[in-house]
Amino acid sequence: MSPASTRLEGFAPIGAAAPRVLVLGSFPSAASLQAGEYYAHGRNALWPIFERLGIERARPYRERCAALAELGIAVWDVIRSCERAGSLDSAIRAALPNDLCAYAARRPELRTVLLNGRRAEHGFLLATRGRAEFARIDVRLMPSTSPANAHAGKLDAWERVLRAALGRE
Repeated sequence: MSPASTRLEGFAPIGAAAPRVLVLGSFPSAASLQAGEYYAHGRNALWPIFERLGIERARPYRERCAALAELGIAVWDVIRSCERAGSLDSAIRAALPNDLCAYAARRPELRTVLLNGRRAEHGFLLATRGRAEFARIDVRLMPSTSPANAHAGKLDAWERVLRAALGRE
């Protein structure tokens, strides 16, 4: 480990225990790790996207997690632990994956996985390579919700895909 990086541990999934939709990020940001909450950085777009589905981002975190569960959405990361200095995905080293295949195998109601950016896609592909658990699931790469991604239409793209996956078009 370099002196500037440290071994970090991610979070357990939040939201629905039996989700129809799973949003997979790469690994929590420094702000999220400090707060103990997924997507805690004030400029990350995921909670504003969920707000478009009726989950007010001003609500306490625990209430937002319960609202995700009511909608049938879970949030998790592809990386269980890693070494990283700062928050950039490009700084992630020595990543250990979450057991995504076991998670999917225990959740037959899971229909859609939304990969939050390229690093999440990369980790997902490494963790699930050649495994059958995701053959029945629609897996989509979505624009990163990170503040570093200035994609103009990302909120609209996420809302459209989430509404379709939840049958709320």
